[in-house]
Amino acid sequence: MLIDSHCHLDFPDFADDLDGIVARAEAAGIARMVTISTRVRRLPELIKIAERFPNVYCSVGTHPHHVDEEDGISAEELIAATAHPKLVALGEAGLDYFYERGSREAQHRGFRVHIAAARATGLPLVIHTREADQDCAEILREEMAKGPFKAVLHCYTGGRELAMTAIELGLFIGFTGILTFKKTQALRDLAAELPADRILVETDSPYLAPGKFRGKRNEPAFIVETAKLLAELRGVSPDAIARQTTANFFALFNKVPRPAGVA
Repeated sequence: MLIDSHCHLDFPDFADDLDGIVARAEAAGIARMVTISTRVRRLPELIKIAERFPNVYCSVGTHPHHVDEEDGISAEELIAATAHPKLVALGEAGLDYFYERGSREAQHRGFRVHIAAARATGLPLVIHTREADQDCAEILREEMAKGPFKAVLHCYTGGRELAMTAIELGLFIGFTGILTFKKTQALRDLAAELPADRILVETDSPYLAPGKFRGKRNEPAFIVETAKLLAELRGVSPDAIARQTTANFFALFNKVPRPAGVA
């Protein structure tokens, strides 16, 4: 059994095949999927999908690419949205200095607002960070000093220093099909090194299909390939990595109900 802790089932890429996507995931042993919000204003679309499929859950948040259009959304608004039983996380929110599609000032404000909502609700924050290691680490340290919160640095591609800062603060690291790409040895070395109880697997689908499926639309069922490589990197069996990452998921996303028989 595996969990896709981060996918985007509301994206247009899946619109004509959503039943098939979920069915193939379930056939591949994917017990839970979390479809991640990128715009708070589009939350009703995610809720509709989560309500439609028993094994799908969702988050609420503003991706750093969209912070200018959603600048000013309050922690209180985010907190109120989490009352829905299938809404299990905040985000994705954070910093993206690679594309610079949202102003850095608004990204910083939005990141801190989402952290405040995560702290208040006890739900995990899904963090997007790209080419912003130093500022991300600084904000995480400053905000953790104000009070604890839970989070995962999803689709991790940052450096070792930020990853170790996250681990020191009690956060999690999520790995995608990028692990299977060529020229990612530093990321593979990091994935092999991190504490076993702090790693997650995800697809970030419809993007980043693992090597076996490069050039195709990614989907939750393909997470099996990422998990296989992660197991190889860490010198454990695929079953062991499945058990570990599933346990880690439920430790972090503790609002998601566990399947029968899962401790």
